[in-house]
Amino acid sequence: MRAVIDVANEFFNLPEEEKPEFQPQNVLEPIRYGTSFNTAKEKVFWWRDFLKVFVHPQFHSPHKPQSLREVVMEYCKRSREVVRKLLKGISESLGIEESEMEKSLELDSSLQIFVANLYPRCPNPDAAVGAAPHSDHGLFTLLIQNQVAGLHIQHKGNWVHVTPRPNSILVNTADHLEIFSNGKYKSVLHRAVVNNMKARISVAVTNGPSADTVVSPAPHLLRTQDCWPAYVPMKYKDYLLTQQGSQLNGKSILRQVQIQD
Repeated sequence: MRAVIDVANEFFNLPEEEKPEFQPQNVLEPIRYGTSFNTAKEKVFWWRDFLKVFVHPQFHSPHKPQSLREVVMEYCKRSREVVRKLLKGISESLGIEESEMEKSLELDSSLQIFVANLYPRCPNPDAAVGAAPHSDHGLFTLLIQNQVAGLHIQHKGNWVHVTPRPNSILVNTADHLEIFSNGKYKSVLHRAVVNNMKARISVAVTNGPSADTVVSPAPHLLRTQDCWPAYVPMKYKDYLLTQQGSQLNGKSILRQVQIQD
């Protein structure tokens, strides 16, 4: 995991004149470098640089720094193995056959995205945003970070500081696990804050169904629990486009597919 943080830092330390080739406008480009979430929509830029790379089902990578490709490929492969084990436990808890879950979500073609974030030292942290409150698309996000604090998770309406632990992976449940489980599992609302002392680096790997999967509450779950679906079916790629092209605001995109009572 240390190698992943180090290679992300190497990328962010590249000369600025070498980065424009990784700055396309399309939010679904397989390699994207930039600042803020959506500069066309956000009124206040996040105090953040990012690198987003689509790594599965087709692997992409910037060609520099040279060591990035191998490190990211190996880490993301192992991350998928962790996610499969997590989903096995989820399927058991929901009373769904593991094979049915894999087929419904087309996990062999799952869309996995590697996201490296740099939060530089900020001269006025009270007036800046690292990352606004949001939940993630997909099923699980696996997060690692350097030993600089900055992650907050909302719990029972309060923001809770998450202390970085060496050699650990933080697992966040995401929107499409909430949808598939018909609300049995909730996606985690979180944010990032900045400081004026040290730069923070985090690496998040989002793990979803395939891009073309229409995600809805699991039919078996609805049958066995005799309940109505709480979410409207939507293609994962369309959800991703909607989220990435909108102003980030908590769970506002998830609420768009939630069926109101």
